Amino acid sequence: MSILNESLAGKLSDFGRTDKAQAVEVTEPENNLSYVRGSNHLPLRYMTIPQLLRETVSLFGPREAIVCPQQDIRLSYYEFDRAVDELASGFLAMGLQKGDRIGIWSPNRFEWVLTQFATARIGLVLVNINPAYRLSELEYALNKVGCKALVTARAFKSSNYLDMITALAPEIADCAPGRLRAERLPHLRAVIVLGEVSEPGVFSFDRVRSLGGPAQQLRLPAIDAELGPDDAINIQFTSGTTGHPKGATLSHYNIVNNARFVTDRIALTESDRLCIPVPLYHCFGMVMGVLGAVSKGAAMVFPGEAFDPSATLQALEAERCTAVYGVPTMFVAMLENLDTSPRNLTQLRTGIMAGAPCPVEVMHRVMQRMHMREVTICYGMTETSPVSFQSFTDDPIDKRCGTVGRVHPHLEVKIVDDDGRIVPVGVRGELCTRGYSVMKGYWGEQEKTAESIRDGWMHTGDLAVMDEQGFCAIVGRVKDMIIRGGENVYPREIEEFLFRHPKISEVQVFGVPDEKYGEEVCAWVVPKLGVSLDGEELRAFCSGQIAHYKVPRYVRIVEALPMTITGKPQKFVMREQMQEILSKG
Repeated sequence: MSILNESLAGKLSDFGRTDKAQAVEVTEPENNLSYVRGSNHLPLRYMTIPQLLRETVSLFGPREAIVCPQQDIRLSYYEFDRAVDELASGFLAMGLQKGDRIGIWSPNRFEWVLTQFATARIGLVLVNINPAYRLSELEYALNKVGCKALVTARAFKSSNYLDMITALAPEIADCAPGRLRAERLPHLRAVIVLGEVSEPGVFSFDRVRSLGGPAQQLRLPAIDAELGPDDAINIQFTSGTTGHPKGATLSHYNIVNNARFVTDRIALTESDRLCIPVPLYHCFGMVMGVLGAVSKGAAMVFPGEAFDPSATLQALEAERCTAVYGVPTMFVAMLENLDTSPRNLTQLRTGIMAGAPCPVEVMHRVMQRMHMREVTICYGMTETSPVSFQSFTDDPIDKRCGTVGRVHPHLEVKIVDDDGRIVPVGVRGELCTRGYSVMKGYWGEQEKTAESIRDGWMHTGDLAVMDEQGFCAIVGRVKDMIIRGGENVYPREIEEFLFRHPKISEVQVFGVPDEKYGEEVCAWVVPKLGVSLDGEELRAFCSGQIAHYKVPRYVRIVEALPMTITGKPQKFVMREQMQEILSKG
């Protein structure tokens, strides 16, 4: 990409933040109602992902951009920029055009990040496919959005991706690369495999990187002029608990700005080195991590294909990282690893913990053992690009653990009752978000889009409570609410109480069908290492402390909870398994 031909004076202020700048962001509820508007102190940037990268390259080109220790890859922003144009030219040589959908099915690798920027470079819509998907899920995702090409790893963990693709499209064995015509995958034309390939019908990733020539390179400036910040650039499938997942469609404008504001809150600058062990297929990795780092000129460090506490700690120490992202269970695993293998983590300063509540004890240990005194908490959803609430680096620990922080810039948030009225401060209701971050819609799902986005407000389905200072606490899901004998029971409230038990490491509460009460309360509990716990002890702990109808009737002690690849507990899996157990008496 060429350097911007305009003066960059004044833009340097967007790279890095100060405590004073953060202070002006703080907003409080109006008229004692659960409604807040984010600060507009820093302007929104009406720009595309290629423009963001170009600006960063012009400012910080010689600085390290990306480090992948397991792949022995280390590139500056200049080198990364050239690699992006090379791959984008290869995509053009394959016949891909602006608006075409291209899937990526891979764990965290350098090629993932390269594909993210190369697709954006020429206006292809990147479709994130969960590395845990199996045959039917892959088939649904590719066909739902009409993917024309698929970039895929050969295999990951127990999944042989190429075998699954061949099962869906056996025609690949008899076609030339890029000429696929498959009955079950009618839109798919090309499969691009990371690493060496011997199969006749697929491209190797390295071959695609070399396909482009001067003709394609000359097309890039003209294509660049055709790109618009409001163009759809990314589709991410939401992990619904029932039915098929929906494809949340995001624009350059959505995710560029959210990435900027997320990393503003942790005061990230070009001097920082951000470790990203969270999955790239999720917003946490590709938006908050990759785009967030690029928006500040920071270095990105990827410790491995999937989270491993030892490998992550090794990368943190060896690469002298100053920030790291993760869900609470990741931090717990790293803390346990530190107990047996101490590391020098004195360079660490900040990071983000998101995806689940953070127990106070874990927060204290992360701040002390990992030196992350400026760690922040986030809340959001894929449909809002993703973050709408985040704590500040100097918020008290009780606010960082008990809430998800305060509203992000340029967003409006309200908490409403069942009739859509804004509730007073301190009263629970459904959280709704409006502003630049709200997705364009669910791909090909107008009715479902209209159900979720009303008058510009994204109805999150999350139950929340706001306090007088504008701090927001997520207290459950609208659909997770248990109705037991006419009483509304909120699982999150019970979970927070049970977390106080000294023997509990993790707990999830949900409802199961009951003939007498309609639903009964069930808890799945993971005890701390080396301790024993049973249901009677747990119920005795609850007795007299919480209302009788909130005390779990069913308690199951388990070694681990079923989780998504991003570390979120899968309550629907627990519910299904528990119903099966109960049905057997």
